[in-house]
Amino acid sequence: MKNKNYLITGSAGFIGFHLSKKLLSEGFNVLGVDNLNNYYDQKIKQDRNKILKKYKNYKFNKIDIKDYKKLDRIFKKNSIHGVVNLAAQAGVRYSLKNPRSYIENNINGFFNILELSKKNKIKKFIYASTSSIYGLQKKFPLKENFNTDNPIQLYAATKKSNELMATSYSHLYKMDTIGLRFFTVYGPWGRPDMALFKFTKNIIKGKPIEVFNQGKHERDFTYVDDIVDGIFKILINKKSKFGAKIFNIGNGKKIKLLKYIQLIEKNLNQKSKKKFLPLQKGDVIKTHSDTKLIKKQYNYQSKTEVSYGVKKFIEWYISYFK
Repeated sequence: MKNKNYLITGSAGFIGFHLSKKLLSEGFNVLGVDNLNNYYDQKIKQDRNKILKKYKNYKFNKIDIKDYKKLDRIFKKNSIHGVVNLAAQAGVRYSLKNPRSYIENNINGFFNILELSKKNKIKKFIYASTSSIYGLQKKFPLKENFNTDNPIQLYAATKKSNELMATSYSHLYKMDTIGLRFFTVYGPWGRPDMALFKFTKNIIKGKPIEVFNQGKHERDFTYVDDIVDGIFKILINKKSKFGAKIFNIGNGKKIKLLKYIQLIEKNLNQKSKKKFLPLQKGDVIKTHSDTKLIKKQYNYQSKTEVSYGVKKFIEWYISYFK
């Protein structure tokens, strides 16, 4: 049924853009919702959106998810087969500077989407959670059944709240809610506030890069195409009658931050000047996902090696910024 309508919030955001593009190219209709805010360079969001607007099956709505009335109109006007909520205030460090934004977007905004999905009997509600939810775990790889009651920053606390809200709605209103704990997503059209983007930009300009925790971080970097492949599989899967489910969606491998920086240097053919700094407040030292659950349920498999993913990002960065 290719004439299905999917509502994607944050459609001009990094993951939302790639997911929308995948759905559109597969012939599905996408109702994009984004407020194109200025948390980072709006030009990147507008340029992503321009690409999506080339598809006839894309309908864009410049709406803030905090605006219940405007959202309500979108739900009423369209027959929606599934909702993917990717609109959120992202970023661990920014949550220390502007906590209110996280409550307004990630709690109140999320509630609006959830409530309207219930009201309009949406069969499938998928939403973004985060690997940050695991806090300061000592055991790896991280599994979905680990205790997540101790988030170490507000960003993770709001995402934990989303999981709890979705679980209660699922139970009360017989909704399918699927929360995806993303592990450090990267790739072309990525966010300027993320390490790969910042490192690339500074190395090219000959400026020092800030390396926190003296470079002793390890991360499960997940290429955006793998993430999109996972969401797509869940969205079009007909069999899922699950109630509330949570899945890790990651690469399933960890890489040392300093090795990651070496890959960037290699692709740029340029050495970085490193400014080693202590551990940032709210930062976790290591992430490493166990993805057995999503593999078993949806045959999800992360296919992209970090070396290839970094190369693709840098090719995009150089062509985009000339």
